[in-house]
Amino acid sequence: MSKLTKNQKLALEKIEAGKSYSLKEASALVKELTTTKFDASVDVDVRLGVDPRKANQMVRGVVSLPNGTGKTVRVLALCTPDAEADAKAAGADYVGLDEYIEKIKGGWTDVDVIITMPSIMGKIGALGRVLGPRGLMPNPKSGTVTNEVGKAVREVKQGKIDFKVDKFGIVHTSIGKVSFTADAICENAKTFIDTLIKLKPTTSKGEYVKSIYLSSTMSPGIKVDPKQVD
Repeated sequence: MSKLTKNQKLALEKIEAGKSYSLKEASALVKELTTTKFDASVDVDVRLGVDPRKANQMVRGVVSLPNGTGKTVRVLALCTPDAEADAKAAGADYVGLDEYIEKIKGGWTDVDVIITMPSIMGKIGALGRVLGPRGLMPNPKSGTVTNEVGKAVREVKQGKIDFKVDKFGIVHTSIGKVSFTADAICENAKTFIDTLIKLKPTTSKGEYVKSIYLSSTMSPGIKVDPKQVD
């Protein structure tokens, strides 16, 4: 087991053992705990009372974070020629169709999100082996398969993210950067958690939100009291 660095020890000393913090307190504390020289991401992990092996308890959704993600998101719009101008105007980094399909077949995946249209999914289905493992396959549920390509590009650029519960019943996502104000971190986290609560499956019984942890890159996790998210 690796030894804790001086900064890691100092960070741990700032967390009160056994305490569950309010979301507001945790949002301020996560900024204090971060010692990285780069602008670290702020992450939230929520353990849910669901069984992801059951299709009717799979939790998946999208959310637009009010303060954005702080990340530069590279977007590829695979669309018909009539939608290209709208996609470019919305800020898509790459716009086209057949030439990019060929590039992807050759192994190119230098993007973060791919947005396409229902009429084109037939062509893109063959790219599943390349895009699937990288989480890049467009999906109607995440809003990345739509006829409103420009609108979808704009939303992603402004901070729209998609998420889903993993096999352990945990939803993990980044909701900002430590350079954000504590209020902005809190607002983004609350918006995300509120969205999760709205997506509670009707088949989920008992306690739904079991635990919430807020952390930044390389910082310890801060336990958040699910009853103090407001």
